[in-house]
This record gives sequence, structure tokens and C-alpha cells, in this order.
Amino acid sequence: MNTPATSPLFTEPAPAERLERVATALKEKNFAVEILDDAAAARSRVKDLIPEGATVFTGASETLRLSGIDGDLNTSGRYDSVKARSSSMDRATQLTEIWKLLACPDVIVGSVAAVTETGSLVVASASGSQLAGYAGAAQRVIWVVGAQKVVPDLSTALRRIEDHCVPLEDERCMQAYGVPSALNRMLVLNAEPHPGRGTVLLLREAIGF
Repeated sequence: MNTPATSPLFTEPAPAERLERVATALKEKNFAVEILDDAAAARSRVKDLIPEGATVFTGASETLRLSGIDGDLNTSGRYDSVKARSSSMDRATQLTEIWKLLACPDVIVGSVAAVTETGSLVVASASGSQLAGYAGAAQRVIWVVGAQKVVPDLSTALRRIEDHCVPLEDERCMQAYGVPSALNRMLVLNAEPHPGRGTVLLLREAIGF
């Protein structure tokens, strides 16, 4: 197992001027962007953005777990949780139906491994369960992104994933499940063809991997 990189490049929150630069670049790519102070503000804003009763899928995310957003969406009873519904379905006989639920909810909520100053979102995944929804299958997407995930460009984003995120996720998976994670799939979103479909809640604080 690799040792997580501790470079300030990957762990320290980007300053205000860099966040503004990222927000401007994302808006030019048709993403809706809001800069918020912290995870508590994001938690409140997510509740505002998702109507009660909506079908919601949450991608695996330490950001969502630590902020309480994952619990709000999957256990509060306010929403039709895809995770809660699919957990009672038979993987052997209903796998196709499960994947359809994951791909096409009303709203998918998650985070990213990196966001570039040029306005690209970069996602890493072991299973790929969130990637179809992010890429275009879900009606709406909300990403909650800590300020430490801002990087200059795609090459630095990939280095952040390989040197920083994967080792940390390996540790988490070993503790939780007894097996390592894997960098099986990556998705780069360079723009949003449908203006406003994707919303980025960019935080001023660091949270998650």
C-alpha cells in the first residue's frame, strides 16, 4: 500500500482568489457554482436544492459522510433513497434493475477527487456506480467539493488521485471491509452540455479526501 502524499498541494484549502478563478471557469463550462463557507452551509444548501420525495442516489464520498449529507439523503425519510431501496434487492436476479436505479435518479449527489483551475471535474471510482449519473444519465447532479481539491490542471489532478486519494481510500476500505480499494475507472467532465444540470458547491474549507 502506498503512503498518502502529504504535500500542501493536495491537503491545504485553496485561497479565495483561486476558488473564484475555479468558479468562473466552471460557469464558463455551463456548471452552476456556489462558493460556500463550510460543510454545514453545504448541508443546508443541498436540502434546499432537492425537493422532498425526489429519487436520490449518493455516490460513495467521505465528504458526504463527514458533512452529514449522506445521512440526510439516505436515512431521513425525506427522499426516495436509491441506496436504501437497492439494498433489499437481489444482486443475482435484479442487477440490471439496480444499475438503472443508480444511473437515472432524479438527483445524484457526490463529490470529486479534483477540480482544475480550468474548469474540469475529475472523478475516480472502483465500481463506477456513480459515473453514468454524473456523465449525463441523472436529471440533476450536485457535487460538494472541499477547497483542498483545487489543482492547476489535469496532470496534477491525476497525480492527486494516484498519490493522495487512492492510498487514503485503500486505508478506509481495509478498515471497513477488509479489502483494498482500486482505481478501476476515472471520469473527466470538461463541460456540461445542458446548462445548470450540474451544480458544484465549492467550499472554502477542506473536507474529505
